[in-house]
Amino acid sequence: MIYATADDWLQATGKRVLLFGMSGLGKTRISAILRGGGWFHYSVDYRIGTRYLGEDIADNFKREAMKVPLLRELLMTDSVHIRSNITFDNLAPLATWLGKPGDPAKGGLPFDEYRRRQDMHREAEIAAMLDTPRFIARAQELYGYADFVCDTSGSICEVVDPDDAADPVLTTLSQHLLMVWIEGTEAHTADLVRRFDRAPKPMYYHPDFLDDAWAAYLSETGLAPGAVDPDAFIRWTYARALAHRQPLYRSMARNWGLTVSAGEIAAVDSAESFTTLIARALDRRQSA
Repeated sequence: MIYATADDWLQATGKRVLLFGMSGLGKTRISAILRGGGWFHYSVDYRIGTRYLGEDIADNFKREAMKVPLLRELLMTDSVHIRSNITFDNLAPLATWLGKPGDPAKGGLPFDEYRRRQDMHREAEIAAMLDTPRFIARAQELYGYADFVCDTSGSICEVVDPDDAADPVLTTLSQHLLMVWIEGTEAHTADLVRRFDRAPKPMYYHPDFLDDAWAAYLSETGLAPGAVDPDAFIRWTYARALAHRQPLYRSMARNWGLTVSAGEIAAVDSAESFTTLIARALDRRQSA
C-alpha cells in the first residue's frame, strides 16, 4: 500500500484513495464530501458513461426517438439534438443503455444483445480504471489538486482477480492510491435488496455468473428467453450477485488495501473526519 502506516497517511502532502464496495454504501456521498473539502473527485461510472460509452448511449436514445414520426423527421433534418446528461449523481443514462434481458414488450433486450452490452461495459470499466493515474496527474498539474478520490463502480470486483498478485488493474491502482473497502453488514445487504426490489436497476455481472444465472432462471421458471420479465430476472439475480461479490471485495481489501465499515463511513461528515477514519483503519491493519 502507498501508505503503510497512519503517520504515512497523515503526513502525506497529497492523499490519494480509491473507494470500493457495494453500490449504496456511501462511495459517492463520501466522494462528494471530499470534493467539497478540496479533493479531486474521479468517478469511474461517469468516465464510462461519457468517454467510453457516450456515443453508444446517445445512439440508443436516437434509435428509440426514430420510432416516433415527429422526432424522426426532426432528427433527419438536424432540427433537434439528443444527448446524454449523465452526472456523478445521475447515472440513469448508462443504466438505461445497459438494459435488462427478456421480453421486448416489457423493455427487455435479447440475451445476445444484453451480453454484448455487458462485454462493452467490462472493457469500458477496465479502461476507465486504468485512466486513473492520468487523472491524478491532470488534477495536480492542471488544477492544483493535491488530494484525489477515485469513486469506483460497484462492479470493480467483477473485472479484476483479487488473488492474482500480477492483476494489471489492481497493480496499477494500488501503485497510485490507497484502496479502501466500505464493508456492509447483513442488515445493509438486506436493506439494499429491499431498495432494489422497489426499483430494480440494470447492473454489470461477471460473464460466467450471468450465464449461470440466466440458465438457472430459465430452468427454474420454465420460461423461454423472450418471455422473461426483465425486472423479475434482475430482482431474482440481485441478492445472488451481492453474495457473489462479497468474498471478492474481501479479497481485494485483504490483498490490496484496507477495510472500513459502512457504519464508520456513515459518520463521516467532512474531509477531516475522513482523514481521521483512514488513519484509524491503517492503525487497525498494522496491529492485526
